[in-house]
Amino acid sequence: MSKFTFDPTIYNKSKNKPMSSVLEAEISRRSVLKRTAMVTAFAALAGTGLTACRSDDNTGSSSSGATNSEDPLTLGFESIPGAKLDAIVVPAGYTATVLAPWGTPLNDAADAWKNDGSNTSVDQLNAMGMHHDGMHFFPIGDGVDEGVLCINHEYISTSALHSSAPVTTDNERREKARKEINAHGVSVVHIKLVNDTWDVVAGSNLNRRFTSATEMDIAGPIADSDLDFLVTRYTVEQGNKKIARGTNNNCGNGHTPWGTYLTCEENWPGYFVRTDNRSQWTAEQRRMGISNRGNRYGWHTLPDDSITGEFSRFNITPSGTDANDDFRNEANGHGYIVEIDPYNPASRAVKRTALGRFRHEDCSFGNVEAGKPVVFYSGHDGRFEYIYKFVSKALWNPADADPSDRLATGAKYMNEGTLYVARFSQGGEGSWLALTPESVTEDNRRLGDVDGFGTLAEILLNAPGAADLMGATPMDRPEWTAVDPKNGAVYVTLTNNTRRDDDDSDSDNDTNVANPRANNRFGHIIRWTERSDATTFDWEFFLFGSPANGDAEINLSGLNSTNELASPDGLVFDKRGILWVQTDNGADEVEDNTNDQMLAVIPTQLNQAEGNSPVINEGNQDQLKRFFVGPNDCEVTGLAFNADNTTFFVNIQHPGNWPYSSNAAEATPQGVSVRPRAATVVIRREDGGEIGL
Repeated sequence: MSKFTFDPTIYNKSKNKPMSSVLEAEISRRSVLKRTAMVTAFAALAGTGLTACRSDDNTGSSSSGATNSEDPLTLGFESIPGAKLDAIVVPAGYTATVLAPWGTPLNDAADAWKNDGSNTSVDQLNAMGMHHDGMHFFPIGDGVDEGVLCINHEYISTSALHSSAPVTTDNERREKARKEINAHGVSVVHIKLVNDTWDVVAGSNLNRRFTSATEMDIAGPIADSDLDFLVTRYTVEQGNKKIARGTNNNCGNGHTPWGTYLTCEENWPGYFVRTDNRSQWTAEQRRMGISNRGNRYGWHTLPDDSITGEFSRFNITPSGTDANDDFRNEANGHGYIVEIDPYNPASRAVKRTALGRFRHEDCSFGNVEAGKPVVFYSGHDGRFEYIYKFVSKALWNPADADPSDRLATGAKYMNEGTLYVARFSQGGEGSWLALTPESVTEDNRRLGDVDGFGTLAEILLNAPGAADLMGATPMDRPEWTAVDPKNGAVYVTLTNNTRRDDDDSDSDNDTNVANPRANNRFGHIIRWTERSDATTFDWEFFLFGSPANGDAEINLSGLNSTNELASPDGLVFDKRGILWVQTDNGADEVEDNTNDQMLAVIPTQLNQAEGNSPVINEGNQDQLKRFFVGPNDCEVTGLAFNADNTTFFVNIQHPGNWPYSSNAAEATPQGVSVRPRAATVVIRREDGGEIGL
């Protein structure tokens, strides 16, 4: 999530402390940091290379991981210095070019992007959205020189989006709002490598946009519920209660083993407003963080048609006799994982409610195996929020890796299953707590007997509230998850939490076994491996963010000037087993030395830590390397790869004074101001080799 859209309010009021006692503040005394059993377990994983299948190879059959017969991977570049420039910085021997910046036309219905901000809402509907975020590359042919990029657009900067012309009439205000709505969502973009340059295939029938107004299907337990959580004046008019309008605040992403894109709705509550007394609100509205101040961009204030509620739908204050007469349920259609088929331009997006409703940061699937369930992991980005996994009811069939109907396959694996929430315990053990009516809460009640959680649909509608009752571990803003294709280990970034403390008079915010640093301004990464059952796992600390000059209590991973980082955010494995870590820095100690960045490490090749050290520590600093630094004011987020890893696609969000030209590494000259444009940056090696090696 961009730090510019982060909601600092703490909505978790559960006071969960799922450990016997709060750990001492001095981390060197925490024996939980590293355990002999954990070292042995992860060392065994690294050595054996458990079989894995990712959709990157799209075969559906297991592919072997690193074995003794394979040459070990080694990062083949030197860690680059930090930078504070209006330009991209990459290692020597690499090039960086700009692809598909905000406003790039996708078809003939859009005029060319105009530097004065005068493009219309129709132009924006048919052009690249704003503030690129998570993305994935879907191959066409062999996927080396052609494919489809699906790109999220998290939010907008109104000063860049609009012209300086005064807005005085209702029609002008509505036009402005439509342009803002159309700049959100997802872009599906057909791209091709021609003459050694990647570019958009203009006018391709694969190019399309999903916005904050696009009608979508919604499926799973919430859509199927007899309680009609999705009924609004609009659904009654359409005669279909299983629809939702728009997708908002699309941050991280995922994809599936059957070749579809998953876009994640994160800070969606800020797009809705309820203005009556909070005592009248539903429990899930209070827990999710619906606003009583107003829509982030004021869309709800504009006059519109009373039936469609183009703008008034963002005001969910009850105004009619029941839900058939107003938009009180409009927000219930948001907060989900949304599935898109990038290859079928006639298909609709589908919101998968079985994976739970909360502020999804991203979604990654575990390595699949024939005859076993498909598993998805997702974090809820908020202070003291939780980590979830979904386990499908259907068992994986390798034939589903290349189905004729991808969304029907998505329904098979994503509409039925069990949603779990994580509890981290001492000794490196963890448990997954099922969010079902039959589950027993922390105070020994059947979850289904608790008011507001009587059915699976009610539980999923307020997944964080159910997780509160189950005693899940409150985390330091869980963001991206990633699964190692070589051994199935799962990683999650915990970007920061400055409200975490060790004040005994305020036990709600205390440090805990998995979040041991008070005033955690720099963030950390945890990893775990699943045990043979669906309900337990083994975990450890992988990396602690810190400035290079942090003291022993802060710089727990021993970072130096070549790899210091803060606020780890984006987290992606390539199919070779290289882990790429992106940052959304908010700590001056690091930000003064470098802009947001991307670093690389190969977890299966790391030297094993000893004693109480995290996995990345003073003994293996040379194996965590800075590869990429973004331009001033940006967030580096989103990463995708072509089929042979000779091209990387990296997104730049909210840059300050960039890009100056199609050469992403060309600095904007001093004294020159450009209208900033979020964009995808294409990284290639000058010799045509694989990135990173």
